[in-house]
Amino acid sequence: MKIAVCIKQVPTREWQPRLNDDHTWIREQDASFEMNEPDAYALEEALRLKEKHGGEVVVCSAGPARVAQVIREALARGADRAIHVEDDGLASADAFVTSSALAAAMKEDNFDLVLTGLQSDDQGFAQVGVILAERLGRPHATIIMEVEVVDSQLRVKRELEGGWFQWVAMPLPAVLTIQSGINQLRYATLKGIMAAKKKEIRKAAPAAGGAAAKQKIVKLYAPEKGKKTQLIPGSPAEAAKELVRRLREEVRVIA
Repeated sequence: MKIAVCIKQVPTREWQPRLNDDHTWIREQDASFEMNEPDAYALEEALRLKEKHGGEVVVCSAGPARVAQVIREALARGADRAIHVEDDGLASADAFVTSSALAAAMKEDNFDLVLTGLQSDDQGFAQVGVILAERLGRPHATIIMEVEVVDSQLRVKRELEGGWFQWVAMPLPAVLTIQSGINQLRYATLKGIMAAKKKEIRKAAPAAGGAAAKQKIVKLYAPEKGKKTQLIPGSPAEAAKELVRRLREEVRVIA
């Protein structure tokens, strides 16, 4: 199988975000970065499928030069080669622009299976995988918890709401978005780190006339912290009744 895995470099979870001057994105020069966690699970699933069925795993990423950090990490974990769509504007691009850039760079490889993480830890829109499937003209399934390949067909387990799951059969080639926790992540070994230095990273420029952005970040702001206490007068029974009313009608945390 020829498997592509889309990975993204995102700010580390421990980093306290600082906004740029116009409050439309973070101050990247102050940030530390890591591989997007859902993408790490997608990479691990791809490596397991390769071990079981043979083939190769190709990591694909779109972003500025700093993205090479997570590409090398993916290669050290076991990916065979990489495609890097390098452009500074892709650091904060929306799903339409990102998926267009990735699709153009990936088309010539004609992958049997494309895996992405369910969503990114920074923007969290969960749209790149879905739009990428449309760009590539492939069937797709989302929120995947298990992947089986049987006679050149896919059988995947989707996570639904309320603890329910759904098994779906679909043809190859296809695009899947992988849920975090689907497997146990492996880490790069010293041997893998040394081998990664010799693996190919193909640089690609964004295709001319790519998709226009459909979304625009108008303003970012940090949540305001504050404490507010309200005392509900009356007897315990009256106070309890009023508390339930407020939780249902004002806060809307109970039905």
